[in-house]
Amino acid sequence: MNKTKTIATIGPASQDEEILEQLISNGVDLVRFNMNYADHDFCLEIIKKIKNIDTKLKRHTSIIVDLGGPSIRVGKLIGNQAYLIKGSKIRIYIEDLVGDNTKFSINYPNLINEVKFNMTIKMSDGAVELKVIDKQYNYLLCEVIKEGTICSNQKLNIPDIKLNLPFLNEKDKNDIIFADKIKADYLALSFVSSAEDVLQVNDLLIELNNDNIGILAKVENEDAYLEIDEIIKVSEGILIARGDLGISVALERVPGIQKAIISKCHKAGKLSIVATELLSSMEKENRPTRAEVSDVANAVLDGADAVVLCGETTIGKHPVETLIMMEKIMRSAEEDINYLDLLDKATRSEKQDITGVLSHSIVDCANRLKCKAIVVPTMSGLTAKRISRFRPSCPIIAISPNLETIGQLSLYFGIKAVLIDDLNTFDRIIKEAIKIASEEVNLNKGDKIIITGEYPFKKVKHTNFLKVEEI
Repeated sequence: MNKTKTIATIGPASQDEEILEQLISNGVDLVRFNMNYADHDFCLEIIKKIKNIDTKLKRHTSIIVDLGGPSIRVGKLIGNQAYLIKGSKIRIYIEDLVGDNTKFSINYPNLINEVKFNMTIKMSDGAVELKVIDKQYNYLLCEVIKEGTICSNQKLNIPDIKLNLPFLNEKDKNDIIFADKIKADYLALSFVSSAEDVLQVNDLLIELNNDNIGILAKVENEDAYLEIDEIIKVSEGILIARGDLGISVALERVPGIQKAIISKCHKAGKLSIVATELLSSMEKENRPTRAEVSDVANAVLDGADAVVLCGETTIGKHPVETLIMMEKIMRSAEEDINYLDLLDKATRSEKQDITGVLSHSIVDCANRLKCKAIVVPTMSGLTAKRISRFRPSCPIIAISPNLETIGQLSLYFGIKAVLIDDLNTFDRIIKEAIKIASEEVNLNKGDKIIITGEYPFKKVKHTNFLKVEEI
């Protein structure tokens, strides 16, 4: 199994149950719903299919609900897309209408007052650019500077202005309620600019009496990066959305920002996820470019917990082939990770509490003894998460009777989460741990595994035992 997790965004190319099963059986750990394009009925249909697949494959696939966030969106287009030709003129209306390659509408009436002449408007992750050449009371007149295809409901970016929009709109609030209803494992928050944005969502989850959904803050603009340390503190992890980020800041800065955020998350014991255009050439071709292979490998080598397939699995021609290629690249890169360096970095900032100290010792022991696995019986998942932070070279097998814990752990580096019945005795914990480890990794006579966790379950809140078992 790969230690770095794979998230697949579900769309037209991956919605059939046969394709979903191939994706899940070939390594997808979590599925992502982009609520800019997915409605609740679509999500429910996909979840039903996933449950059937999970039952068949005897596994659990976690769910991420990705909110739309405060953004300007293109209205309905004829055929849902239009090709804008360089040098042509196009009108952007604040009134709702069905658009084409000469006009389209947006959902932000203040845009006319806020933009200035000669400002650049970017679309399609920067592939399409427009220049403002005139303003009327109900539309902007623009010239197409970089031609390309735009789509219905697509984001429209203007790097030089700050939008006067509430962080959560009514649709986002309804999508959060929906995520609570379907027991999603994670919420991804779009266009976060401060820790207060994250806390606003956290307050809503408290009102819903939901303390199980993990909050992932997406870094998509300069404001978020400037406030990154505070945002990390109040989030379970950071999703580096390089498409919009590469529009908000100079494109050449994105790799450095990505590395810095991964490092900060690792030091803080938080998740780091890399998204957008990892294998985008495979949306059309059946193999990636060498640059894309290096891009995926570098995310793994830097210590990212997970990567996201976006267009590759929503509209791409080769969703399954893309996933298989992603898994192969990551598997190879994981052999070259400097695990000792990552262990050392985590050690410097780890809390000196019982679980922290024992987690470090467990990983150091596993590396030195060349253990085949670390097995962690757990209720809350805390011990497994802390061990993951120290990046052991062997897999972490977390076993728990708590389905919410299984869902949360599915995103953490190196953790294979397995649902079990309730464990009552220490002897049974040890016996079950050996049995599951034998099923998940290839154990031979003389191989060693470490079994660790808190006992008794539901009473002890910190790691309090470690046992080295030789097969």
